[in-house]
Amino acid sequence: MRVEAESFRLAEAFTIARGSRTEARVLTVHAGQGRGECVPYARYGESLESVAAQIADLPEAIDRADLQDALPGGAARNAVDCALWDAEAKAAGRRVWEMAGLARPGPEVTAYTLSLDTAEKMEAAAARHAHRPLLKIKLGGEGDMARLEAVRRGAPGARIIVDANEGWTAEIYSELAPHMVRLGVDMVEQPLPVGQDEILAEIARPLPVCADESCHDRASLPGLRGKYDMVNIKLDKTGGLTEALALRAEAEASGFRIMVGCMVGSSLAMAPAVLVAQGAEVVDLDAPLLLAEDRATPLLYDGAGVHPPEAALWG
Repeated sequence: MRVEAESFRLAEAFTIARGSRTEARVLTVHAGQGRGECVPYARYGESLESVAAQIADLPEAIDRADLQDALPGGAARNAVDCALWDAEAKAAGRRVWEMAGLARPGPEVTAYTLSLDTAEKMEAAAARHAHRPLLKIKLGGEGDMARLEAVRRGAPGARIIVDANEGWTAEIYSELAPHMVRLGVDMVEQPLPVGQDEILAEIARPLPVCADESCHDRASLPGLRGKYDMVNIKLDKTGGLTEALALRAEAEASGFRIMVGCMVGSSLAMAPAVLVAQGAEVVDLDAPLLLAEDRATPLLYDGAGVHPPEAALWG
């Protein structure tokens, strides 16, 4: 296995409640002819160096089954798991979706994310992207109500979802929820910090709430019941495609609605997530649309949404 640190410039600064970035910094794992990508995330105590060290400590020969116990869920296992899926598919001359027993994938409409900014700038951004069917708004600070109103003015016909990135309190959610319903917002991701979300089980939730930072893998699900209506599945949290598919199946069986999301990475990171996203209620795999540069064989995005990857990219 070979690990390579890479970066991809963003078309413009990307801002959430926890800070801004101007590039996507990723690790690419090469396993034989297979490739996988991960985005180490400081929120979970990860860095490019720590994730590379985890991968370096793996045995020289490891299969996907042993990998699930060799590494915890997270970015390192994600890149290796996806690289092994890709290598197996190339060796067998088959597609990953066939090997996983999935139906042939098709395009999925994806959200397009508007960074956290002033109300005026977010209204202008919404107007530029008003043709898109689904917009995701980053919130999590003072002035969020003004931002919501501004985005709706800018894109009166778009579906809207909101991501607070743990930036609210229960009081803020309860205050804003009726207004978000009035403005036609579909749902909000992770309004409260992890560890402070028990109150979601005790208050009215007129606007559906989706677990993001609170949901990593199947072990997360028991603690989410009664508090969340949806779960956001991201491969960098689950630790790869293997666990992501298992999480989706168990979450659906437990009555959760499904969102499939991503970190800010390249088309290589999105490619396996497109398989998990088939038929999901909300798909948020727009990271390549935010880049100024991408992989040599990028994913196709058009009016139908994000298309499944070509074999030259992954799977």
